[in-house]
Amino acid sequence: MSNPRLNRALALETPTRVADGAGGFALTWVTDGTLWGEVKPGAGSDRAGVEIGLATVPYRITVRGAAVGSPARPKPEQRLRDGARIFLILAVTEHDPDALYLTCFAREEVPQ
Repeated sequence: MSNPRLNRALALETPTRVADGAGGFALTWVTDGTLWGEVKPGAGSDRAGVEIGLATVPYRITVRGAAVGSPARPKPEQRLRDGARIFLILAVTEHDPDALYLTCFAREEVPQ
């Protein structure tokens, strides 16, 4: 197995609830840091959204390994941002037997 090419700077973001001033909450995203990664697309699909159509594309994003519990280890429901592109993390697992790298199974939803 060859080493991945970690050639993209990806911002790791965590969802955070903040008071909206009207008794409710709004969801905002806080940047936790930058991870270098390799982004590989899978097969895409189309689906109807509530108001707009969405094209859904799965991705495998490989980043450097980090121990479970480390703030540098991505978690499901966090996201990775590459400029205007956003990848929602669905699952994370070790990429290799020595856990030198992690694979993030992610989804990019693009409004049509």
